[in-house]
Amino acid sequence: MAVYLGVTGFEVWAAAGKDQARPVQAIVVLGAAQYNGHPSPDLQARLDHVLLLWNRRLAGVIVVTGGKEPGDQFTEATASAAYLEARGVPDAAILREVQGRDSWESLSASAAILRRRRLIRVLLVSDPFHDERLEAIWSELGLHGYVSPTRTSPIRGTHVLPYLGRETVAVAVGRIIGFRREVSVERDLGRLVG
Repeated sequence: MAVYLGVTGFEVWAAAGKDQARPVQAIVVLGAAQYNGHPSPDLQARLDHVLLLWNRRLAGVIVVTGGKEPGDQFTEATASAAYLEARGVPDAAILREVQGRDSWESLSASAAILRRRRLIRVLLVSDPFHDERLEAIWSELGLHGYVSPTRTSPIRGTHVLPYLGRETVAVAVGRIIGFRREVSVERDLGRLVG
């Protein structure tokens, strides 16, 4: 088990160092916290990276993702769309996934949105430590995506270590039981503890 976790940890770390930016049909950006309609620093870093990709004309469509937490007035996707529009991305080029509360839900709903439009080649944008799991989830959904992480995330240095650890465990477990099932197990455990 220790060897498996070690190898998975190395894969998560190695994936964080790659950028597969290339021409695709759509860019999917994972949501993060928003504060009263304004992106958190982490979400803003992801969106700024999306703007770089958009300005390079690597895709004609952007999918913003993320629902809202209890008590929020805005979804992460709504905050993201407003941020992108204010910086020149036309509303018609932005698709909104507003229900997802975790990576699986957001990617699953985004995949459904994209399939209806026959858009199959995508760039997945998030923080670097998230890349291995994003690729694995996207693959479990029967699709192929390329990762292009932000390099300006406020989560850096030693602060990234807990995230790498969490992603290592999430990828290791998800590969064994499936990422969809992993989310269900996490929710069940959360109900038991909370």
